[in-house]
Amino acid sequence: MKIIVTGGAGFIGSNFVRYILDNHPQDSVVVIDKLTYAGNPANLAPFDANPRFSFVKADICDVTLVRETLRGADAVINFAAETHVDRSISDPEAFIRTDILGTWTLLEAVRDLNIPRYIQISTDEVYGSIEKGSFRETDSLSPSSPYSAGKASADLLVLSYFKTWRLPCLITRSSNNYGPRQYPEKVIPLFITNAIDDLPLPLYGDGRNVRDWLYVDDNCAGIDTVLRKGLEGEIYNIGSGQEKPNIEITRLILEYTGKSDSLIRPVEDRKGHDRRYSVDYSKLMALGWKPVVSFEEGLALTVDWYRRSESWWRPIKSGEFKDYYKKHYRMEDR
Repeated sequence: MKIIVTGGAGFIGSNFVRYILDNHPQDSVVVIDKLTYAGNPANLAPFDANPRFSFVKADICDVTLVRETLRGADAVINFAAETHVDRSISDPEAFIRTDILGTWTLLEAVRDLNIPRYIQISTDEVYGSIEKGSFRETDSLSPSSPYSAGKASADLLVLSYFKTWRLPCLITRSSNNYGPRQYPEKVIPLFITNAIDDLPLPLYGDGRNVRDWLYVDDNCAGIDTVLRKGLEGEIYNIGSGQEKPNIEITRLILEYTGKSDSLIRPVEDRKGHDRRYSVDYSKLMALGWKPVVSFEEGLALTVDWYRRSESWWRPIKSGEFKDYYKKHYRMEDR
């Protein structure tokens, strides 16, 4: 297949590109990425010499360039999105533009060009918080932030194109991803890199918010399973069953980096902070997929990668990031 990966210079997207090139030697990949602050060309540098890989710098809202790039594709996987909840609270406009308008632009191109497969990469956050049990794909949506509302809106738009035009669409909703090359505004890479530098770890509220943590390679394998085996018009949750409160993750990071709990710095809780996310992913497992990386193993691999990759993250944690960090957490980063 010729696979278009939008947002392929980001965290999950670049890991998915690697997964496809490593596991499907007959497939080729074209990445479309605008290269915003979280899109890093270094994530794609290992593929530059691969004849099955190519890159197009473009905004997915650019109708003309999107159609030119998608022509002749067998599948489009839409990772392109603004993804950080905290930023969506302070500046929602970019999220509405990319996550909704960008999705519409892609859907129109897929429809006009008769592309046989479109996968929308969504999130478990569209369901909202759940006190007990796990959300199924048929449950109603109750997003709590502009980010999750934008993703929920895009999901509904995708489903409308399937129902109206029978567009060959599918949706994946994964739990919280972590692993190498994740932009350090997210909690795990932020806390790892801060711990390496003996900086405070800003922990929201009481630290008891719970997330199901999914190693990025397991998510990539799940998306690939949906690409090849999923039914059109269907939604597939992707999770790991490894739920952890933030305080436990924080302490594990400090243990794995050999640092003291004294680095934990409680900060004011995030507005609209959901208490617990959990998804039932048995529907995807019925297609033959299952998560294989335990949280402890995945976190150890992630800590080791950031230790070995200071040349990747140190330039990031300056400039725009430094200004954002000071403003958001109301603390110096060093």
